[in-house]
Amino acid sequence: MAFHGRFSAHFDGRTRSVVTATGEYLKGLMQADRKNMERMEEAVKDADEQRLQHMLTNSAWDHRAVLNQVAMEADARLGGSPESGLLIDESGFAKKGTHSVGVARQWCGRLGKVDNCQVGVFAALGRGHLAALTDLRLFLPEEWAGDERRCEAAGIPAEHRQSKSKTALALEMVRHQRALGVRFAWVGVDGGYGKEPEFLRAVEDLGETFVADVHKNQRIYLCDPEPWVPQSGCGRPSSRLRAHSPAERVDRWAAAQPPEAWQRVVLRESTAGRLEVEVLHRRVWLWDGHEAQARHWHLVVRREVGSPETIKYTLSNAAADTPPHRLAQMQGQRFWIERAFQEAKSECGMADYQARKWRSWHHHMALVAMTLLFMIEERIAQRDAYPLLSCSDIETLLRHFLPRRDIDAQEVIRQMEKRHAKRCDATEGKYAAQGLPMPDLPWGNLTK
Repeated sequence: MAFHGRFSAHFDGRTRSVVTATGEYLKGLMQADRKNMERMEEAVKDADEQRLQHMLTNSAWDHRAVLNQVAMEADARLGGSPESGLLIDESGFAKKGTHSVGVARQWCGRLGKVDNCQVGVFAALGRGHLAALTDLRLFLPEEWAGDERRCEAAGIPAEHRQSKSKTALALEMVRHQRALGVRFAWVGVDGGYGKEPEFLRAVEDLGETFVADVHKNQRIYLCDPEPWVPQSGCGRPSSRLRAHSPAERVDRWAAAQPPEAWQRVVLRESTAGRLEVEVLHRRVWLWDGHEAQARHWHLVVRREVGSPETIKYTLSNAAADTPPHRLAQMQGQRFWIERAFQEAKSECGMADYQARKWRSWHHHMALVAMTLLFMIEERIAQRDAYPLLSCSDIETLLRHFLPRRDIDAQEVIRQMEKRHAKRCDATEGKYAAQGLPMPDLPWGNLTK
């Protein structure tokens, strides 16, 4: 494929088989019903399961170099506009067992609960209805970072054997994308990141504009708190700053506003019709109790038309004269990284992988980011002829038009018999591990 050829220089140049395997893997992410090595071998013409596994787990090609190229090519198509935003979000991947790198009982947004999973923090460059994954970091829980033997078994490089907060990983990506030259007008995050005051201040201190959702208990000042140190007439002088005015919760402030304070705003036109919301806007102050001067930011409260209980609270350090409808539209853009996750998981195999180690997890995610970039390029290239072309459409077309291995009855039966033989081997292995002879089962005499 011409697309794959643009990236081939990044793959292990010592052997042609790795370049071949990455191309086969990309095809497998489109053609296979389940995105694992066995199913890829069955679907992709000339693919080899062992070659795919070696490429993903053992080959030393640099996932970072691949992601950097993905970022720059995405920038050429989606960057450089006032509508271009760097969208940060995390995604969980449910797993069984304890050996997959970074796996732990932790919050899994995909499942909506705490469960055994891996969590990745991702960055996407979004513009309009398109968003390309351009960067990623695997979150390493403390229980992993403190276990050298476990880190060694998972192949985690020494420099990454530390637990960093998700906001620290997000800040790394903001810095890295800007250092690459990716052109985005603002950084968008959800409440999991917006609730961390140090993160928002750090983004602002980088000179970046942010649009960050916060939780309903976020405290704000309606006038400058003008931090000061009270002078005591006796005893040891105090060094603790205090505010001149009280803070209040954003939800309580919003609930006290009159109906006429809400403005109707059009977020975007869509295939489901015009998407409108109602917003409240006010310039407010945020103070962390330590800084000598409070931050003066925008507060935007958004509620769904027809569903007034569905409310989002958002802070932004955008220019003071930024109108409320513009802030609401910027906040609404974060929807597209969620759509990118949905498409990456449904059409690109993002959550379907055989990757227990550090290297294989990052290799898989880099190849998924490549695949999603390819789909975005095709949607842009075909927008005049097929303006409604979706990632699902592209996957369906590639399943049909790419050469397949399972095209005749003989091959389908051969693959079935191979699967049965593997199942028989696995069953015998279980009995052997228990010190038991293989019983006389219907499948016990399968020809290997």
